[in-house]
Amino acid sequence: MQMSTQFVDNPWPDADPGKIIFILDVANSFEQELLQQWLAGHNPGSGVPVTVALSLSGDQSHLDSRALVGKLQVDADTVLAPLRVTWLPSQAAIDSGPRLRDFLFGDPRRPSPKRARRILQDTPEQVHFIAAAPGSIEELQEAFAQLQHAGAEEPRDKFAAFVARRASITLDLSERRLQGGRYKVPRYVAESLLTSRAYLSGLEELARSEGESQDKVLNACRAYIKEMVSIPRTFWIDVNARFNQFVLGLGYEDEIVCDVEAVEKMRKMVRESPAMLLWTHKTYLDGMVVPKVLYDHDFPLPHMFGGANMSFVGLGFLLRRSGAIFIRRSFKDNPAYKLTLRHYIGYLMEKRFPMTWAFEGTRSRMGKLMPPRYGLLKYVLEACHATDAQNIHIIPISISYDLIRDVEEYATEQTGRGKGAESLRWFIGYIRSLAKPMGRIYMDIGEPVVLDRAPDPGDSLALSKIAFEIAVEANKVTPITFPSLVTMSLLGAAPRALTTRELAAEVQALLQWAQQRSARISSDFDPEYADHLRGLLDIMINENVLTCYDEGPEVVYAIALEQHPVASYYRNTVIHFFVNKAIIELSLLKAAEAEDKQATDLFWKETEHLRDLFKFEFFYAPSEEFRAQISTELERCNPDWASHLEQGSPGLARLLDDLQPLVSHATLLTYVEAYRVVADVLARLEANQGLEQKDCVVAALKYGRQAYLQRRISSAASIGKILFQNGYQQMQHLGLTEGGGDDVAAGRAAVAQELRELARRVERIRARVMDRRGSV
Repeated sequence: MQMSTQFVDNPWPDADPGKIIFILDVANSFEQELLQQWLAGHNPGSGVPVTVALSLSGDQSHLDSRALVGKLQVDADTVLAPLRVTWLPSQAAIDSGPRLRDFLFGDPRRPSPKRARRILQDTPEQVHFIAAAPGSIEELQEAFAQLQHAGAEEPRDKFAAFVARRASITLDLSERRLQGGRYKVPRYVAESLLTSRAYLSGLEELARSEGESQDKVLNACRAYIKEMVSIPRTFWIDVNARFNQFVLGLGYEDEIVCDVEAVEKMRKMVRESPAMLLWTHKTYLDGMVVPKVLYDHDFPLPHMFGGANMSFVGLGFLLRRSGAIFIRRSFKDNPAYKLTLRHYIGYLMEKRFPMTWAFEGTRSRMGKLMPPRYGLLKYVLEACHATDAQNIHIIPISISYDLIRDVEEYATEQTGRGKGAESLRWFIGYIRSLAKPMGRIYMDIGEPVVLDRAPDPGDSLALSKIAFEIAVEANKVTPITFPSLVTMSLLGAAPRALTTRELAAEVQALLQWAQQRSARISSDFDPEYADHLRGLLDIMINENVLTCYDEGPEVVYAIALEQHPVASYYRNTVIHFFVNKAIIELSLLKAAEAEDKQATDLFWKETEHLRDLFKFEFFYAPSEEFRAQISTELERCNPDWASHLEQGSPGLARLLDDLQPLVSHATLLTYVEAYRVVADVLARLEANQGLEQKDCVVAALKYGRQAYLQRRISSAASIGKILFQNGYQQMQHLGLTEGGGDDVAAGRAAVAQELRELARRVERIRARVMDRRGSV
């Protein structure tokens, strides 16, 4: 056989040739023959090299190291040297991704002997010979003793398995320099856990506390390991990347908009520190966006947590082999499952495998950021605490879309209808529904929340603060998109329509305001965006977000009454940028009711009150920082704002004029009306009657529809389960959901009246905007 140029490198370590054992990682006899030729070509002596052939790079769930047991009964200074043949696909094959023939004939990186001979003959440049870093038996015994449950006196077969795993890992490390960082995957996780001193000690303690035998607990944990541990493979990582590209490309532009420098910055964090990548969750597609961007940038494979509901036939098979970890929705009463999950997470963190999941825990049905779920974050931080991890980086990622296919479904759910179960049939239908233009996808990476060490497991306050910081950072990098400002403008104008020129002016005013405050702006708003305004609007019309009428003298755009719930979703994606401004506007109108000298005090009292009223909806800065933000916004609009406040009504009117564009009618009316519905439902009860949240939401859905038909509320977007749940929480916080005496009845009536008055203030802002538009 003709010698390949890859045989040039010398595989022999700098050691006594008689004290070297070569561990040959081979899939078949042809690979073994190639490695032995490689050794023979560089043999420094006359003796035959000592070799042991193992299959280390195939099945990652089990390792047969029996052939190694006898070979290790030698002097402690004997050197072990792992070798492997690596088969790289052609550049054309890498660019195209897995093809049908790869499913029929197998992974091209693991060719059959016949296919391998043809590759070596036709394209020898695709064949590479790898010699991993060697190590002595003494060094390996010391490492083995530190990791094992009972020290170095374990049976010889366990030491052999440890040596084989270590050889596999060092070979993988060398191979990644050829293959790329995206193929960094954990190997033999189950065996590593089941030989871990800390994990086995935890199992013993659990068995004692539960009064069970160790064997019974161990068998249960073996089943949990099999259920949850991901088994990523190079081939299936490529398949999943190709699948993600196909699905996302059905409705969105091929290139996901992201900052390459931010990706490289994140790569450095992940390489140097334990890391979590936590992303916002608006659609099922989010779980494809992050892996696609990271794969395209040769980023180490992130292990993605997902709910067991997505582990159905077909998709579950693919995702488990490309890094997904499916966990049960509830396991708080299963200590063995929790113990296994915590140690699995700890293992991944220790080995610098980044983990990623949607920190909201579920898709946002409202468009805005949902309150974070603490469960996974709690378990990951507990694992960090147990392993004494340091310099932990929690990296927030915002995923945004111009348009989202799921939004109509969300609007339907909010009316009280249930969600269908996920299945393979459902998934196929979902993919088919994506085949229509929906614009761009944006992935924005925020500043990390860095922890010197994980908090104590029982410190719930620290956990909530960390989650809050993540949410704030995610909101900061959420981009303002064209659809979000269009829907915000038209919802503010509703029920009236706007001409093309009026709509462009409204959007431009909001955009300019956001730019002046350095808010993240999507690339839709390039300098020529106004020139292709009609094309962007047409996409929204086709998706039934907007209505257009073009048979009159001017083209006008509106959001029809039945479109409000869908349009509100897109408005809500950026509402957090405008909430403080809306609070200022409404507080100025409230302050105008006071005597001149009391206006300033009433203004600040009202800003704090509105902040508290909507605390279950939005993420605010701490009180002092919030007050500073309000002051800064007023300073931007009028440097003499404090004296205007003291002047009472005339000065307050001047401040409102300076606060253009006004936004409270376009942002907070939905929430005011929804809370008003909840307050009215409770106010209609007898004083001694109370309502549980579920019953209150059902009653509010019914009353809300009646109130909408009577036009006591202006929009169907104000009727929704999540809005009513949050309204109930606010009433519960005020102590008004349970039955009581006259004070409870009076409190309910007072809140209902306050919300009616607040709604009138919002309408006054709307009237000012309409008057201003008319005068312009």
